[in-house]
Amino acid sequence: MINKIALGLEILLADENSLVSGSRIGLICNPSSVDHDFRHAADLFHMRPDVNLTALFGPQHGIRGETQDNMIEWEGFRDPRTGVMAHSLYGEFRKPTEEMLRAVDALVFDLQDVGTRVYTFIYTMALAMEAAREFGKRFVVLDRPNPIGGLGVEGNILEPGHESFVGRYPLPMRHGMTVAELARMFNEEFKIGCDLEVAPMRGYKREFWFNDTDAPWVIPSPNIPTPDTAKVYPGTVLVEGTKISEGRGTTRPFEINGAPYADSYRVAEYLNRLDLPGVRFRPHSFLPTFQKHAGSLCHGVQIHPLNREAFKPVIVGIALIKAFHDLYPDDFRWQSPPYEYVHDRLPFDVIAGTTKLREQIESGVSIEDIAASWRAGEEEFAERRGPYLLY
Repeated sequence: MINKIALGLEILLADENSLVSGSRIGLICNPSSVDHDFRHAADLFHMRPDVNLTALFGPQHGIRGETQDNMIEWEGFRDPRTGVMAHSLYGEFRKPTEEMLRAVDALVFDLQDVGTRVYTFIYTMALAMEAAREFGKRFVVLDRPNPIGGLGVEGNILEPGHESFVGRYPLPMRHGMTVAELARMFNEEFKIGCDLEVAPMRGYKREFWFNDTDAPWVIPSPNIPTPDTAKVYPGTVLVEGTKISEGRGTTRPFEINGAPYADSYRVAEYLNRLDLPGVRFRPHSFLPTFQKHAGSLCHGVQIHPLNREAFKPVIVGIALIKAFHDLYPDDFRWQSPPYEYVHDRLPFDVIAGTTKLREQIESGVSIEDIAASWRAGEEEFAERRGPYLLY
């Protein structure tokens, strides 16, 4: 059943006395910042006579979503559509500067998140919230669905000392929160303390996955093409920390994973024998067109979630890495630094937010025991997030 919802953007703009009326607005946006008619937030703000759009800010992958991962972005240009200055928050600066905010009264955040701790958009939001506090600006979050639902919580909690731009706060890999809920948690629990307002969705329920709603899907970043990609991403994003291809350079990134040295049937048999809930692994070979093993035939599996409620993406991603580690000990390798400009740690540890997970894989700890080691943290987080939930 498809449920009709109203996005935070639409709720805000339907209110004649909205949070942005009469204000100079800096909008943090990308191509996913659209309403149900696929009209972009920048255009909608620019057309409103009671709003003065004075600046645009783009997260990783750019305002237009044109760049791949881990790339220094453009530094600034005048947007040809609206005529306002556009600034990158994934280049020299990750936090808006005082100069960038000089002609801004309120920063508005409207980006489609994917529900995973390592996705940089939520830390762009956090840093912009800090800037808003430092320079006396209001901060407004326009809410959008968590595409993988608001009930599931899975994975280890990021440990102190492992903070980075892909993990600033002690969240599990799958947090089960919307961006507005996260903003409330960041502001109170993690002491940002900005002047925060949120525009919640209407008609949205926690149990909804993206495809349960009529919300418009626009790819939030180049390698999250569909909501199906978001389902597996909380686990297979960890593959970025290995020499295994996570399917970048194919039409199914993060859903297909493999390496030139592997036997796809052997990998699939290993994984299916684990009998993980809600998923099957199909032998698959593919030829990446860019990034890892570009132009080389890779062999591995495609992940097929069959029951989304039972499916545990984080443990599935770890099981996949463990399969390659255990079956091909002479070929398997961890990726070398840097990762997201962290130069002194293995990329896998940066993504995982701990060294413990890599050490568990290397020492042969079972999948069951790895998942069990998270349970207390998952339960504590599920309780801790309670005061910040909106739905």
